[in-house]
Amino acid sequence: MIKSNDVMAYGALGVLGILGPILFPDYTLSIAYLWMMVLMACTWDTLGGQMGYNSLGNITFFGVGMYVSAIVQISFFYDGGVGEYTSAMGSIKPEFTDSEYFLGLFWGILAASVAGLVLSVLFSSFMFGLRGPYFAIGSLGLAIAAAELTITIDYVGGASGISMPLFPGDIEFRSTFFYMLCFGAAVIAHFLLRWLYSTQFGLAINAIRDDEDKAEAMGIPTLVYKRIGWGIAAFFMGGIGAIAGNMAGFIDKEVAYPVPTFGIFMVAMVLLGGKGTLWGPVLGAIIFHVIKETTWTYLLNLQWVALGLILIVNIVYFQQGIMGWLQAKFPERFGIVVDPSTTQVGSRQGGDGQ
Repeated sequence: MIKSNDVMAYGALGVLGILGPILFPDYTLSIAYLWMMVLMACTWDTLGGQMGYNSLGNITFFGVGMYVSAIVQISFFYDGGVGEYTSAMGSIKPEFTDSEYFLGLFWGILAASVAGLVLSVLFSSFMFGLRGPYFAIGSLGLAIAAAELTITIDYVGGASGISMPLFPGDIEFRSTFFYMLCFGAAVIAHFLLRWLYSTQFGLAINAIRDDEDKAEAMGIPTLVYKRIGWGIAAFFMGGIGAIAGNMAGFIDKEVAYPVPTFGIFMVAMVLLGGKGTLWGPVLGAIIFHVIKETTWTYLLNLQWVALGLILIVNIVYFQQGIMGWLQAKFPERFGIVVDPSTTQVGSRQGGDGQ
């Protein structure tokens, strides 16, 4: 059930999402990236916040999605195939009709999402044998290995990269079109996760986070839930990767697997907003993106220093994130019931120095 506070939040975000390109036409793509980061943060929190498995490798599915989408979009309507298209190093520029482009994009996004899901199932067969920091480092290794492997495959351009099919239409419509895709994907991901967290799935993954061994002893099939959680993240990361690749217009190792930037940003956004909460990733992504864009505009040589300071302050003073701090400060506003007797006992014990 949606609470009154949620209704207000959804109303504000809905106005921003719908009127954003109209009110800020010069920043349409920037706001599109904002919704992309909201999706990244929300899906990362499924495993990292709700389940307690901190993944640094979700960017793997993002990059794979880019390349899978490119292969599908080109091979569907170019007779020479992807290999010939990329071997010409950009000299071949086939013109796709409007219907060919949009149909290819549709199938490319779908294929990228499915590819991410399939890879998550394959990786989970051995990755979930790791826990804690070992899982985080292992997942990071997947992203690095995927990036290095990609540049050895000449079929997709190798280290030279690959140009995406040209968008049919003027630049203003292009920006608005990809904006709508990013906004729509973020909305679908958020509401899907909201529904899942309200079901037995939410209880099960929280039990895994609290104590996985006890959850297994209670009969919860932890591996199944971990695979589902990672699969959901991989599905959306693959799809948004396909969209991001078309937004960029050109993909290579650095664009497809931005481990030092987006790979870290999605973790930082969740930490800032609050792990394991519904609204924390959304709030963290919005604040982080606004600060990032502002510092890159006005503090060009100090943007990384500013972002680093934000993370330090966040980790040292707000380890529970903004939403966690607000819930602890104003529990009644979030429907959290506090037992007065417990509070009094805690205060009395604290006064006695125990």
